Amino acid sequence: FFFLFFFCRLIFGTLYPAYYSYKAVKSKDIKEYVKWMMYWIIFALFTTAETFTDIFLCWFPFYYELKIAFVAWLLSPYTKGSSLLYRKFVHPTLSSKEKEIDDCLVQAKDRSYDALVHFGKRGLNVAATAAVMAASKGQGALSERLRSFSMQDLSTIRGDSSSTVPPSVTVRTSSKQSQPKTSRSASEGTGSSGKC
Repeated sequence: FFFLFFFCRLIFGTLYPAYYSYKAVKSKDIKEYVKWMMYWIIFALFTTAETFTDIFLCWFPFYYELKIAFVAWLLSPYTKGSSLLYRKFVHPTLSSKEKEIDDCLVQAKDRSYDALVHFGKRGLNVAATAAVMAASKGQGALSERLRSFSMQDLSTIRGDSSSTVPPSVTVRTSSKQSQPKTSRSASEGTGSSGKC
């Protein structure tokens, strides 16, 4: 029955009223416009209440059938359920509490903005501290790693394995071999095969 309720609510509770709301806005018929605005207010309250009642009352017999009947009652042009609920309960309640609700909304908006700024600053401070610490810890390891590379290894990493080393650069071989450092001249770089 849950899927049947979901399908009926989607079609009759949402899409059908949305289409007729569109027609009311398009035709600029104030009476229809007010009728559908009252429906959407009641439907929003129903959806909010339903979030909580589903947790506690879903075991109740015919619970989903009653919800389908309620949505049909809201939509029916004969019962005018949404207009009746709006005029009898919602409008008087909201009118009497409107100032308090507006004040609460303004306070909540200000608090959320202040909290967002506060946590944003804290997040940036934590990220900056972490970046500085990582850089200071990683700097020694990075320099040791770069020192262990020979020029041939570095040119291979860049993808320039066939390029020649500039004449003024000294090529260093592995530390296990005891070969002396050699410097290549410009004439050797053009005539040799590129091996040391």
